[in-house]
Amino acid sequence: MSPLLNTMSAYLTHLVCLECDHQQPPDVLASRCPACGSAWLDARYDYEAVATLWRTPTALGKRPASLWRYAELLPLAAPDPEITLDEGSTPLIRLYPYERLYDHPHLYVKDERQGPTSSFKDRQAAVAVTAMKRAGIRECVLASTGNASAAYAAYCARAGIKLWLFLSQLVTGEKMREAALYGAEVVRVNGTYDDTKHVAAKFAARRGIHLDGGAKAIPGKESMKTLAFEIAEGLGLRADPDGGRWIAPDWYIQAVSGGIGPLGVIKGFNELYHMGLIDHVPKLGVIQAAGCAPMVRAFEANAPTAQPVIPKTLITVLATGDPGFSYVQLRAAILQHGGTMIDIEDGETFAAMRRVAAKAGLSVEPATAVAFAGLEKLLADGVIAPGETVVVNGSGHTFPAESHILGDQYALDLSFEQNGTRAALDAAFSSLDEQIATFLTTDDAESRRVIDPRASRTLLIIDDNPSDRRLIRRMIKASSGYTIYEAATGRDGLKAIYEHHPDLIILDLVLPDVDGFSILSTLDADFELRGIPVLIYSGRNLTDAERRTLNVSIRAIIEKSSVDRATFVSMINEALS
Repeated sequence: MSPLLNTMSAYLTHLVCLECDHQQPPDVLASRCPACGSAWLDARYDYEAVATLWRTPTALGKRPASLWRYAELLPLAAPDPEITLDEGSTPLIRLYPYERLYDHPHLYVKDERQGPTSSFKDRQAAVAVTAMKRAGIRECVLASTGNASAAYAAYCARAGIKLWLFLSQLVTGEKMREAALYGAEVVRVNGTYDDTKHVAAKFAARRGIHLDGGAKAIPGKESMKTLAFEIAEGLGLRADPDGGRWIAPDWYIQAVSGGIGPLGVIKGFNELYHMGLIDHVPKLGVIQAAGCAPMVRAFEANAPTAQPVIPKTLITVLATGDPGFSYVQLRAAILQHGGTMIDIEDGETFAAMRRVAAKAGLSVEPATAVAFAGLEKLLADGVIAPGETVVVNGSGHTFPAESHILGDQYALDLSFEQNGTRAALDAAFSSLDEQIATFLTTDDAESRRVIDPRASRTLLIIDDNPSDRRLIRRMIKASSGYTIYEAATGRDGLKAIYEHHPDLIILDLVLPDVDGFSILSTLDADFELRGIPVLIYSGRNLTDAERRTLNVSIRAIIEKSSVDRATFVSMINEALS
């Protein structure tokens, strides 16, 4: 008998497969439907008994302020005192400045920045890691776009569970450093998040390690329900502090990648409605980054399923190109209860981020800014009706990690030829296994955080002369392990900057369509990009006036006719130091 059985909620009755409706006994860590093999399992409870308990005005009032106050509708009956960080019960903040800005009362943010690791993924990690600990699991594999990495790393550290984190190269260095600081073993995959999930699953299978199921797993989705419970309880307390009422907002808005957040939240509201505690289920605003919006494209076409895309957005935590069955469920929720799916350009996102900080005093991560930009658009277009109450998920903080503690020595790197085939990914495993063997046998835990620090750094060459690009590549490759990208036009260079967010740009100033000066101006205007160091590599003689206009990120100006390899590589290493 699994030790989990003795710690599951007494109100958890069974599991249902969302794809074939097969029912099975409750199991918190069940991964597949035995009838059809689907990974989309849903927990069901004795809602009548829970409703009788929760209708009592004082039922929850004396319970601790954490997500575990709703334990009857969680798969686990109680937290582990050695693991919990009092997750949940984040503030529901009314946005008075935003209300005046858009002449729309009753706008709120659910401030998930104030969780233990500053994101809403703390809820998922708390329940999932507690379940793993009680099941006797000592080692875990997780693929993440960013926020979940820090959350799982923190909770696995408390639980004594060794965590292997597989992160796409798109994930920012700050997110990776934070996870490594908690002691997780970080593997950076040279591919998309969907590639990363495939690699993580294969790694877990090869080594016989537990693979966390993320959005499809019981702990993940069930934990997110507590957002709905807290919102409804919080709005009820605002309306009647002594009455024990539950009130649902008219809209719930969240930026979406894989969909775990809104899937869990809408389930929570559905459960409250089923129990008669609220009188409606909110409309759902699903907001995606325009550079990775497969759900929005499918919704606009009224398609029943979403087609995968290759992410092309700076909002890396939203860079899931294949939403799979998540889209099917979110679309069904919108068709049943109302709502919409829209996308937001990266520029609109960063403008919204500045407005939220300047007008509401909230420093939020780009994913939250996507949600706020979506709110602004829905208000401006009249999709949200006057007087409707809106809650936005403030999913995380702008700067959740200290970027200097570990430097760049924190990750293993798994690279492969990006030819679009799974065979290329699979072939990379022999190299990864060798790196891991070295990694795990090195005595100094801090010094083994990376195999080759240069292998994690990316360089972008923007030059219209193929001979010059080839010369630069040869000079760099002769003595380094940097990952190198190339662009032959200014327009392609800008696209590569947004797509790869390189650690260093080697830039020719004379380019077709968009010249180097325009590229520098674009970098200067975007606070996410202006810190990227630039080496000017040009055959053009610059005037004193032109030199004064160059931005502060310029590290050196190199004349094409006079540079030697040793000096060139030295300048690159110095710019990246």
